[in-house]
Amino acid sequence: MRGTSVLEKNRIQITICGVEYVLVSENEEPYVASLAAELENKMRALLQEQGRMSATQAAVLCALNAMDEARQALVTAEGLRAGIQDYLEDAARLKKEAELSRHEAERLHKELMDLKRKR
Repeated sequence: MRGTSVLEKNRIQITICGVEYVLVSENEEPYVASLAAELENKMRALLQEQGRMSATQAAVLCALNAMDEARQALVTAEGLRAGIQDYLEDAARLKKEAELSRHEAERLHKELMDLKRKR
């Protein structure tokens, strides 16, 4: 799955639609097993819906769906990053405006106090 040193990888055996696979992953077995179970469920659902579909065809459709979901998640994440960046820029601008307003209020207060003393 993700690249790490050989010492950090786990050999994990899973079964999907009756076919056994041995995977090497840095992820722990329960996580990989949950992915395999989810894939198995999706493939079996496709196979039940489409009676004449092979397991390979179901796997390809599941892979395409997963790629679509991943791409949509990336687009959503990029939108969130852009929104956060806009928020940070607005926050910085508002902070600067608040600081300028505070300085102006202090200046006006001082001017008012000077005028009161001169009376």
